[in-house]
Amino acid sequence: MRILPVVILAITPVTAWAGNLDVPPTEAAPVMMAQAAPSPDLIFTLRGGIASTPDYFGSDEYTVGPDFAFRLNYLRLPGGRDFGTPNLAEPTYGVGLRGSFRYISERSSDDNSELSGLDDVDTSVELGLGIGYSSYIFDAFADLRYGVIGHDAFVGEVGADLKVHPTENLTLAVGPRLFLGSDDYASTYFGVSDDEAVASQFDAYDANGGLLSAGMEIGARYEINQNWGIEGAVTWDRFTGDAENSPIVENGDRDQYGLRVGVTRLITLDF
Repeated sequence: MRILPVVILAITPVTAWAGNLDVPPTEAAPVMMAQAAPSPDLIFTLRGGIASTPDYFGSDEYTVGPDFAFRLNYLRLPGGRDFGTPNLAEPTYGVGLRGSFRYISERSSDDNSELSGLDDVDTSVELGLGIGYSSYIFDAFADLRYGVIGHDAFVGEVGADLKVHPTENLTLAVGPRLFLGSDDYASTYFGVSDDEAVASQFDAYDANGGLLSAGMEIGARYEINQNWGIEGAVTWDRFTGDAENSPIVENGDRDQYGLRVGVTRLITLDF
């Protein structure tokens, strides 16, 4: 199972303005026009690389596959409203809205024989919004997502990071993560129906939602230059509540680890 968390950041709005100096035409002086310096309309960062994640939630086997992410740095809307700042040398800190996205690949007994008898779980895509706080040494966020494809359930994620900057180009971050899911979500990935219990090695289990996992993330970001960089992270999550007690997890591992590393590219567009 490929689990690709992608966070889209929209930083605190800032107001931009530009002034013009109009010189009236005269016989002694030609007409002069002051033109504003060109400003980009969209700046975003793409990350592409590889990641290692559990085959499915609760698995003790891992899969290596592609990893991708998108981060919004600046957006100028029609009418002059700005989000973020086009001057990335002076980052904007504070509270702001953020988007949140997660992709979960299909869970199938064809790929994992120990799941034989359980219903397959379709690929899911979660979309949502959240609120985040960012500063030079501390970040925090709270996201709420819904499964628009696949599972029709709500999930929430809360996290924080303490950041240090050993060099001008290197940022290290470490912090806790909490994951919550609704009853429908818990039932989809951790429950076992009566019919599944008859056909599989697992006992019937009714999984309820709540706090389903807690863990930590350690990340690093190195800026090679203004446009290119390298990002990586190591994650650990331990299932809690009804997820921990699921026979699917008990047959595998309640501790879930992840590793990702990729190259980032800053892209600037002017429409």
